[in-house]
Amino acid sequence: MVLGATGRIGRLLQLCPPEGLAMRLQARRMPRLAGDWHIFDPLAEPAALARAAEGMAVLLCLAGPVPGRGGKDADMADHIRLAEAAVRAGASAGARVLLASSAAVYGARGGLLAEDAALRPASAYGAAKAEMEARAAALGAQLGVPVCALRIGNIAGLDAALGGWRPGFTLDRFAGGGTPRRSYIGARTLAEVLAALLAAPALPPVLNLAQPGAVEMGALLQAAGRPFAVRPAPAAAIPEVALDVARLQALLPVPLAAADPARMAAEWAVLEPDMADG
Repeated sequence: MVLGATGRIGRLLQLCPPEGLAMRLQARRMPRLAGDWHIFDPLAEPAALARAAEGMAVLLCLAGPVPGRGGKDADMADHIRLAEAAVRAGASAGARVLLASSAAVYGARGGLLAEDAALRPASAYGAAKAEMEARAAALGAQLGVPVCALRIGNIAGLDAALGGWRPGFTLDRFAGGGTPRRSYIGARTLAEVLAALLAAPALPPVLNLAQPGAVEMGALLQAAGRPFAVRPAPAAAIPEVALDVARLQALLPVPLAAADPARMAAEWAVLEPDMADG
């Protein structure tokens, strides 16, 4: 069961469906996409959510406002409410729950970040995701529901660089001449990893989700043929933020290849025409 299936990651899963897994999809309004859709508001209609979850082994909660896409009035606390609603539905269905969290919970910190690092979110979005993780884990422990928060890194094509590119786009340049380096995962690769995690019998409470290594944003744009300008990086800018993905690698049937700008740009080029907002 996928909550928030009309969002960007939900659309990726529909374009790259998990092999051998049937997906039941939730939305608040009927989309133009084909699929096993269940139309209801998971916050206003908990009974509808419980009915839709019946018979499901896993609930994947992708629902929640995205910074810059939900308007100024987007309530980031909805991440917490939606996660708790998913956990309650998981309890009624006997299902485990996967939550889409974010690397934003770590805040503006450099170095290799493992799942046990202290959380220091620097934005309302990151703070809401961190609170979501804590509240959902507590409720899951209370109700006997296994919960895993997926701290997803930058997704090539859904990110601020390749995904946010427009003519005249500008990146920070640091003293050594490089642009920001971040943990990334390719769009199709993300769908494949999610499929593997949905099929896994058990997951840890928290899991970083990215490909090994860090990618320079400028290199990703160059690989995609997107021109950009540079400006001196402000003093507060972080040159590199990388997620430790050793825990993820140990769970996958085939370990992920290191992040490669050319391959990630190619994955996005294939999917981009079908990813336009509907």
